[in-house]
This record gives sequence, C-alpha cells and structure tokens, in this order.
Amino acid sequence: MQDTSRIRNIAIIAHIDHGKTTLIDSVFRSAQVFRSNARVEERVMDNNEIERERGITIRAKHCTVTWGDYHINIIDTPGHADFSGEVERVLATVDSVLLLVDANEGPMPQTRYVLMHALRMGLKPIVFVNKVDRPTADPVGALEKTFDLFIELGATDEQTDFPVLYGSGLDGWSVRDLEKDDRNSGMKSLFETIIEYVPAPDVSLEAPFLMQVSTIAWSDYTGRIGCGKILNGMIHKGETFVRTSTQWTNKDRSLGAFEVTGSEEAKATQIWVTRGLDRVEVEEAFAGDIIWISGPKDISIGDTFAAAEQETILAPLDIEEPTVSMFFLVNTGPFAGQEGQAATLRQIKARLEREAQANVALRVEDLGRPDGIKVSGRGELHLAILIEEMRREGLEFCVSKPEVITEERNGQTYEPFEQLILDIPEDCQGIIFEKLSRRKARIRTMTNLQTGLIRLEFEIPTRGLIGYRGDFLTDTRGLGIMSSCLTGYAPWAGEITGRGRGAMVSMETGDATSYQLENLQERGTLFLSSTDPVYNGMIVGEHCRPGDLPCNPTKKKHVTNHRSSTKDMAVKLDVPLKMTLERALEWIEDDELVEVTPRSIRLRKAILDYEERRKSSRKTA
Repeated sequence: MQDTSRIRNIAIIAHIDHGKTTLIDSVFRSAQVFRSNARVEERVMDNNEIERERGITIRAKHCTVTWGDYHINIIDTPGHADFSGEVERVLATVDSVLLLVDANEGPMPQTRYVLMHALRMGLKPIVFVNKVDRPTADPVGALEKTFDLFIELGATDEQTDFPVLYGSGLDGWSVRDLEKDDRNSGMKSLFETIIEYVPAPDVSLEAPFLMQVSTIAWSDYTGRIGCGKILNGMIHKGETFVRTSTQWTNKDRSLGAFEVTGSEEAKATQIWVTRGLDRVEVEEAFAGDIIWISGPKDISIGDTFAAAEQETILAPLDIEEPTVSMFFLVNTGPFAGQEGQAATLRQIKARLEREAQANVALRVEDLGRPDGIKVSGRGELHLAILIEEMRREGLEFCVSKPEVITEERNGQTYEPFEQLILDIPEDCQGIIFEKLSRRKARIRTMTNLQTGLIRLEFEIPTRGLIGYRGDFLTDTRGLGIMSSCLTGYAPWAGEITGRGRGAMVSMETGDATSYQLENLQERGTLFLSSTDPVYNGMIVGEHCRPGDLPCNPTKKKHVTNHRSSTKDMAVKLDVPLKMTLERALEWIEDDELVEVTPRSIRLRKAILDYEERRKSSRKTA
C-alpha cells in the first residue's frame, strides 16, 4: 500500500501564451523523464495536430514526474478563455495550482478567470513569474499586480501568503530570489517549492472506494474511459463498483440541490496511471492517485464511481454555461460530396453528441430542424476548433453565423459581457476607439507601457467581439495584441450594426475567369483566384458598398478576328483574400453560411437561388 504523503497533485494555470506548456518541457528535462539521447519536440504536451499548428493548448493533459521519492502529478490546462471549461473541471482533481504570470504583461483576462475559480475552490496557489529574462520584463511590477488581483478576488489571508518563484520556462531555470539564487540550478527550486507548499491529498485509504470523473477519453477497444482522483479507498482490476450520474435541480447552483439521474453496477476492466507522458496499466490504485478507468458502458463528466458500501454521492461538477451558439447544417450546395463525405443530419448529430460527452462546455440541441442542429460553446474559437476537427475527419457540412445566448431576468434581456484588453501602437488609438464605440464597448483603463504601446481595457458585449478580430489586426497593422474573458451578464446594450458592406454573389456555376475577375476586383475585395470553381449563390468577394452585388465570375471574353485570345495573359489580378475558418465565421451575416469541406472554406448564401432570396427578403421586410 502506497504512502499518500509522497503524492503531489498540481495544475498549471495561466493566460494564453504565458508559457505553461514550455515550462513543462523544462520540468521533464530536469526530472529526466526522457533518455539523454532521446529526440523530444518542443511543447511535447501539445500532442494534438491543431494544438501544434496554432501554438495553443486545447485539451487538459496529465503527466507524472518523480523527484526524489515524490510522485508529482501535473495537469497542463488551456490558456484561452474559450477552453476554460477544461480548466474548471480539472481543478477538482488537484490540491494546488501553479499560477504563471508573464513578467512583461502581468495578469491578463484569463489569469483573472482561472485564479478566481482556484480561489473559490479553496486552493492555495504558488505564483511563478515567468520570462523574467526578457529585456522589457518587470517582475516586481507583475508580482504587485498579481497580489492586487488576489485581493480583488477576495483571497483569504492564507491564499495571499503565496510562495513566489521567478524564472524562464524556455531556458529551464527557476529561483526564489532573483538577486541571490543561482540560475544554473535548473528547476530544483520549483520542485522543492511544490513538495514544501502543495499539500498531500486529503484522502482516506481505509474508507470505501470513491472517485469522481473529471475527464473522459475514448478507445475503440474499451469504449469510454473516465479519469479522476481517487478520494477514498482503493480499486483493483476486475473489482465491481457503482457508477452514479447526477444533475443540478436548480439553476442557482449555490443552493447545492442535485438529483440522481442514473445508476449502474460496473466492473473495473482496466486501470491506468500516468508515468511521464504515458499511461501505464496497473492492477490496483490507491487514494490520492489520478487514474484512468474503463468498464462502465456510459460515463459522463461528474459521475461518481464508488464501492457498493460507499454512501456518498458527489455533486455534479460546476461548469459555466456556454455564451455563443450556431447551427451545424447539412451541406446542400452543388459541390457537396466532391471533396469529402457529405454528412447527413444523423451523422452530424451523432458526431456532435459524442463530442459533448467529453467537451463539457459544449451543448447540443435538436430543435426539430430537418437540416441542422444547434450547437453552443464558450466562444467562436471553441466552436471553430470543433469544426476544424470534424473537417479533418473528412466531413462536409455548413455552419451559420455565431450568435450570443441571452437570458431573460425580470422581464429584461441580459447578454454576456467580456473584459477586453488591447495592446496597440500609440498611433492606432483613434480608429480603435471609433470602431469599438460602435460595438458598445466602454473604456475602463488606459496605460502607457513605455514601449511605444498603449494598453486599453474595455467592457464589451460578447456579440460586439464577433467579427472584430479581423478589423483589429488590420487597424493595428498586425502589431496589436487582443485578449478577452467572460465577466458575466449585463442588460442588453442595444443594436450593433453589421459589417456595413455587401457581398459579391455568383449568379452562375463554373470556373472563375481572369477576364471577369479583373473587372470585379474594381468593385471590392475578391475571395478567389482564376479557375477556382464557383456556383450559383456562392460568395466570391466583399462589395465595396452596402448591399449585395450579383455577378457572373465565370464570364469569358468573346474571341473575334480583331482580338487575340492570348491577350488574357496580360491580365493583372490582385492577390485574393483567402478566408480562414475563424475569419469566415466572423465575416458572414445572418443570411449567409460557411461551407466547410476537408479541402475548402467557402462562403455562400443560405438561399442559393437569387429569385428565392428576393422573395424571402420581401417577406421579412
């Protein structure tokens, strides 16, 4: 039987790009997780293809390192606000958090969000001021702002008496005192601080087996696999236990009322623990261990796994509701099935329901539409990642414009608001203030960073951010940094105007010609190149004026005995604006869709036929 006093469970939390995954690379090197001659990629925890491409963590990851005779279970959490549902549920499995703060930026919106949840759960954080070796680093200032944030969030005296480390996750060193300690000692100070300050799991080995599922994985051989920390007792391979599902009975979860929705007896078919990055199958596991277990046919987030004699049933995990929704629709375009598998409504629904089992911040609703299903998430990026994963699986489908989810309170409409922080060049203030004021943003603070940049903090409706990121990058010439985080709900802020420009909509099906595109590019910005296939109702560009422009991008120049057909070789076309998935979702309006295939991102009208669109617009006018 193992000694639980030698176990430490900790999660690393921070704002996006503050260095969580890079720090874990250095932890692995210091703990000698890999052989000295092993070739290890950077950001080894980001093992998903999309994560490596985008440089962000999407799913929480588990790993275990050994320091002396201590086992340290580490969970790497996402830093982007759209994936904060991953953070909320894994905090229930750890006994402390390592809060990373960038020595240059200081606390940012997501820092506030993840720290708030950690403090509410009674966890006592360790603060790691990262990137202190940067030329513009201000570790003292960053620490002071972090302390102010603790006070603002209502931290207790014990929580504000946090240990502080300084270091560089990239270069692989940490110290407790920047002036006195040796920077060549690697991550020794970090390990010593974790062992000293993180409490051992508060568990009982003698009590009957009890754990709660915080993460779900899938295996084609064993089905669903549940992950969580054993709170009491122990479990052997092949042993029988009871799985119990629960749900809240009141929207106000602070009341703590929940009910049992299902129960079944199951057998622990397989049990795994993590060693380094790998899952290792074991015959038994004990209280304090974070384990993976298969056996029950149905496993959901928040389920209680317990021995038959265990009377405790744990409350559901408290996950905040989604704020943005869109429809996933069957692809009815003429190119359906040419680049992938044109998914039926049944296939789309099955794929989304499977995703919702593990992605707790996602909601899937069948509203009875014959062509689509409603999906709700934490933000545009949250839904865009799901869309990207589905298209890489070979599916073709369409999605509608994202819309915010509102609430009715005392006869008044409330909508989600976000804290928006922008770091912009000083000469961009005017255009930023002008565009954000149209989106109902209200300035909160303005700080000169003394580096040629100004930091602006706004309060803005979530719907005001939809479609803004592209404008922001353009207005700041790609030099601006934008981050946001949900702060809560507030009364409806009023109407926000759309993009202000119409779409160029094809009236014909065929291949685009350089002859016609040369004429069209004078009327706006094109989204396609010569010879690209188009169809009736497809959007081929953005009109320079309000209102849609019907056009025929397939028109060819008539060849006569007076003009040579080779004259097209002199045509000069501008480089088209190729739409990424996120930009397409931001750009479209209510009557438009994004067509997603494994090879293409196309924009189209929801109603393809021009005359049908005119009839529909007259009915709604």
